[in-house]
Amino acid sequence: MAATLPDGATLSIATTYEASSKTITSVTNANPAIASSASHGYVNGTLLEVKSGWNRINDAIIRVAATAAGTFAMEGVDATNTQFYTPGSGGGTARAITGFTQISQILEFSTSGGDQQFATFSFLEEDFERQLPSITSAQSITMSIADDTTLPGYVALKAASAARSNRALRLQLRNGDIILYNGIFSLNETPSLTKGSVMAVSCSFSLQGLPVRYRSV
Repeated sequence: MAATLPDGATLSIATTYEASSKTITSVTNANPAIASSASHGYVNGTLLEVKSGWNRINDAIIRVAATAAGTFAMEGVDATNTQFYTPGSGGGTARAITGFTQISQILEFSTSGGDQQFATFSFLEEDFERQLPSITSAQSITMSIADDTTLPGYVALKAASAARSNRALRLQLRNGDIILYNGIFSLNETPSLTKGSVMAVSCSFSLQGLPVRYRSV
């Protein structure tokens, strides 16, 4: 049993990616899943934005492990359940993240969504309702950031917001664990103006893939 505080956690936005994506020709139904990609050039620990026919890893940020000639392991991806990971359908592309910029002066960090949704029904002969779990609601992250337009993180967020394309977000906890997200940033550049309080801008982040958490190495 353990309880921890968020103090000391850092957030960083991906600001540089490799020039072109690598083709993933196939992915095995293994734990961890093994991707085949000729001359990929990745090393252990590389973070990849993955596009895949498997929607559970499509648009996710995956860490590379067990690299070999023409193959690498997708750390943390257990693809043994063929109901979710249809054999022969995991191919796609991978694009390495080559640089992050820290988003500093964060005042608040909150998440919303991800709640389980249910299909409610009742048979004609019954006088009660049943529920079956269906999908989870869309997830988003909201950050409040002390206003300073000169900070590299602010500049990076402004560029990502204007681009309206997927960018990775890395949350590094004090114990070394990381949580990786992929989504679209929206920055509100008008700061809050409350007398006696720090001026702050808000930034929302709409997740486009499932988050992935890795233990410290």
